[in-house]
Amino acid sequence: MTLALEVQGLCKSFGGLPVTSEVSLAVEPGERRLIIGPNGAGKTTLFNLIAGDLTADAGSIKLFGSEVIHLRTDQRAQQGMARTFQIITLFPKDTLAHNVVLSLLGRSPARWNALKPQSSRRDLYEQAREVLARIGLGDLADRPLSQVSYGEKRRVEIAMALAQQPRLLLLDEPLAGLSMEERKTVQALLADIPRDITLVMIEHDMDTSLALAERITLLHYGKVIVEGTRAEVVAHPRTQEIYLGT
Repeated sequence: MTLALEVQGLCKSFGGLPVTSEVSLAVEPGERRLIIGPNGAGKTTLFNLIAGDLTADAGSIKLFGSEVIHLRTDQRAQQGMARTFQIITLFPKDTLAHNVVLSLLGRSPARWNALKPQSSRRDLYEQAREVLARIGLGDLADRPLSQVSYGEKRRVEIAMALAQQPRLLLLDEPLAGLSMEERKTVQALLADIPRDITLVMIEHDMDTSLALAERITLLHYGKVIVEGTRAEVVAHPRTQEIYLGT
């Protein structure tokens, strides 16, 4: 079986300080993989390397069997990779629909036509409204992003990623800063993502994220310490020591 994501020997250092050390991952198509670890473990750095926001010092990154480590971020997106960020990166003065349209443009040939006004791209706005409707925000499509709740902004960010029709979706703490009710809403949204999209998620909310995860990877100081099923990783002594503090 061709893996959805295969990372081998990935390394990254900043000023001689290694932050990613020989990390290897094998994620199957349709899998729900959870990446955990204490603050400073290198989780977001790993995502940045996989997505192309950082250049690796060494190693290999394959997306559905194709080497992508030398590709730019936009080229990896064209290969079917999308991501969300730990810190929301949206345009607060624009409407929800316009934010999603900007995401759609990233994979559309129309992005090269800079002279065409965004408001005239009816097909993209229709797609954006459809995506927002699927995540329960269709009635807010024309509202400025600054006028919706933090939880709704998180859902818009996920909608922007899904609008790109990815095969691999990287989610960097999608539940961070949410209320209990907002977490339930986002959790339901993630659970409904179809299996033709592989999910790799960083999350600190263990109670919520464990329900979504099928396999878990524990990072510590940029290294993979434990990997396995939910039961195996939670019960592992190193997990108890490093992450759960027991």
